[in-house]
Amino acid sequence: MSGKILVIGANGQIGTELVRALRQINGVSNVIAADIHNPAQPHTAGPFEHVNVMQDTELHYIFEKYHPTQVYLLAAMLSATGEQFPKKAWDLNMQGLIHVLDYAAAYKTPKVFWPSSIAAFGPNSPRDNTPQYCIMDPNTVYGFSKLAGERWCEYYFNKYGVDVRSLRYPGLIGWRSAPGGGTTDYAVNIFHEALQNGKYESFLSADTALPMMYMDDAINATLQLMDAPADKIKIRSSYNLAGISFTPAQLATEIKKHIPGFEISYSQNDPRQLIADSWPRSIDDSYAQNDWGWKLQYDLPAMVDDMLINLKK
Repeated sequence: MSGKILVIGANGQIGTELVRALRQINGVSNVIAADIHNPAQPHTAGPFEHVNVMQDTELHYIFEKYHPTQVYLLAAMLSATGEQFPKKAWDLNMQGLIHVLDYAAAYKTPKVFWPSSIAAFGPNSPRDNTPQYCIMDPNTVYGFSKLAGERWCEYYFNKYGVDVRSLRYPGLIGWRSAPGGGTTDYAVNIFHEALQNGKYESFLSADTALPMMYMDDAINATLQLMDAPADKIKIRSSYNLAGISFTPAQLATEIKKHIPGFEISYSQNDPRQLIADSWPRSIDDSYAQNDWGWKLQYDLPAMVDDMLINLKK
């Protein structure tokens, strides 16, 4: 049972797509999907394990059974949901990571991936072209669990030699799965509402610019980071990853080119607006470009076109 790839949190927005991509590359039987919930979608058919990252015995069982060569830890509570259940979010996001890092060290797992987020920045971080290294003072539980997680990742690399790699994801947009309770979810929901109802009420204001990324680019960046030789990975906390920065109004304008009657409105006083206002408007990811050759493929028109084509199917 050696040489297996383990994806924990496999049913989520990223996990659904990552399992699919990894199985295409490595074969279905070599990628173990794991989640606290049973998979709901048929494209996740393949090896599956029920795992709660908070349960030490369950993690021990799965590491002992598979001795994975790569572990992707995606189980987390996201920003908007995390603000409703702050202590649960902290416990899940922190304890889950530390449990996995402990087992990766004990079992000498060759590679571990853990996602950070632009939420690790805060209101005093530079908002535009946010650099890799700057003030980071996140004011959400999700944000400071990500910042703390970055420090743990670098610590386990330096102290125990765990080859842990990480990306600060921007908002992610994909069509294969539902969003998971994040502040950037409007940019997924808007497509479903545009096709079904011809209108959408955005919980973010018209001019709220945020870094976003099409899921295909995010998966490619993740696989490229994990494939890179260890000596190319200079940053063991987490790499900035830039996508395309746009506002709800700009996204709506692009959608109207495909659905001319589409209308967008804006709600007032949504708590997610305060979260978005503390995040960067755009990101500098030059370290990722220079260290391991990262390059974005989807701009806003290409992303909107692909989203609508696939959702219509």
